[in-house]
Amino acid sequence: MFMGEYQHSLDEKSRLIIPARFRDDLGEKFVLTRGLDRSLFLYPLSEWKTIEEKMKTLSTTQADARAFVRLFFSGAVECEPDKQGRISIPPHLREHAGIQRDLYILGVSTRIEIWAREVWEEYAKKAEESYETLAEKIIGIGI
Repeated sequence: MFMGEYQHSLDEKSRLIIPARFRDDLGEKFVLTRGLDRSLFLYPLSEWKTIEEKMKTLSTTQADARAFVRLFFSGAVECEPDKQGRISIPPHLREHAGIQRDLYILGVSTRIEIWAREVWEEYAKKAEESYETLAEKIIGIGI
C-alpha cells in the first residue's frame, strides 16, 4: 500500500526520483499515465492489469467510455527506474499535469499520484475545507 506525501523536483533531464519507500511495492517496471484533477497516476504492473481488465468491460458504444479509455491508455508509458530510482516523465504527461519542476508525490493506496506543486497546493486547500463533509458523505460514519 502506498501512503505519504513527498516534495521533489525534476532534474535537468526531466527525471524524477521515486521515493525509496515506494520502490519495492512498485517493482522493477510500472506504468505512468494521465490521472484525474491534472495529476499523473503511477501503477505497479499488477494493479495496472486489474484496471485494464475493468476497462475492457466498458461499453465501446458509449462515447464517454471511449474517450476516457483512449486518453487513459494512449497517455500511458511503461517505466523502469535507473539505479538511482529515477524515471523520465514524457513531455505529454508533464503538460497534462502542468509540471515544470517542483512537484508532490502522493501515496494513494494502490497507486502513486504525481502533482505539480502549485496544482496540488491549490487542490489540497480546497479539499481540506470540506474534509469532514466529504468523510461523512463517503464513509457515512466518520473516521
